[in-house]
Amino acid sequence: MVRWEPGTRERLQAAAIDLYISRGYDRTTAADIAQAVGLTERTFFRHFADKREVLFSGQELLEQAFLDGVAAAGADASPLEMVESALSAAAPFFSTERRDHSRRRQRIISENPALQERELLKLAGLATAVASALRSQGVPEATATLAAESGVTVFGVAFGKWISESREVDLRE
Repeated sequence: MVRWEPGTRERLQAAAIDLYISRGYDRTTAADIAQAVGLTERTFFRHFADKREVLFSGQELLEQAFLDGVAAAGADASPLEMVESALSAAAPFFSTERRDHSRRRQRIISENPALQERELLKLAGLATAVASALRSQGVPEATATLAAESGVTVFGVAFGKWISESREVDLRE
């Protein structure tokens, strides 16, 4: 087994995605993923709590980008302008270089009901965090919730179009 090589987390993620696509998510174990890159299962669990987290890690960075976007909009911005700022702040996470990875990840999620549920929970958590940020900017409860839910819906639709488009478009488009 390889004792240490740079990029362990990324190598594990790439191997997991490849195995999930070729074997199926349910037929792939953490040990399979670790073995594919010459590591032990124990090493896998040093980097990920479970095999789902390979697909969902990094959510906190995306959420922080949304929150930073709300804060950057300024106190005089309308709730929808704050949400627009949040969406713009998150767009750089979805560069052209990440499109293939995102497409493959979404394919895996789409084929597994438990992963679909996890994805929906992730989006609901994002909406809750954005609504809280809007409220902290003085937006009333109902307006904050509606704006945040609308923003996450817009994000979901834009993401779906971004991964399905045959032409290379920026997520902001």
